[in-house]
Amino acid sequence: MAVQITDETMEYVEILAKLKLSEEERKAMQKAMQTMLDYVAILQDVKTEEESAEPDTVLAEEPLYNVFREDVVTEYAHPEDMLSNAPRKKDGQYQVPRTIG
Repeated sequence: MAVQITDETMEYVEILAKLKLSEEERKAMQKAMQTMLDYVAILQDVKTEEESAEPDTVLAEEPLYNVFREDVVTEYAHPEDMLSNAPRKKDGQYQVPRTIG
């Protein structure tokens, strides 16, 4: 079992994270943090010396190739054409709802 997450540790975490948790939230968070630390403790026991774990360097059996297409310069649409389907337009530009106060 890993290091225990105590109530004092939770209070310290709340201060550092500037959180105000209810008692129920604190207990749930404490349990979740403890589960994470227990899992990390399990991972620390995994043997990773050279003779016990070979690194996996092959990600695919087939050779990899670039799937991106070449950039091709094409003629762009005229502004009138681009704005023809716009629900609202003003002064040759798209008009969108205000999003900031």
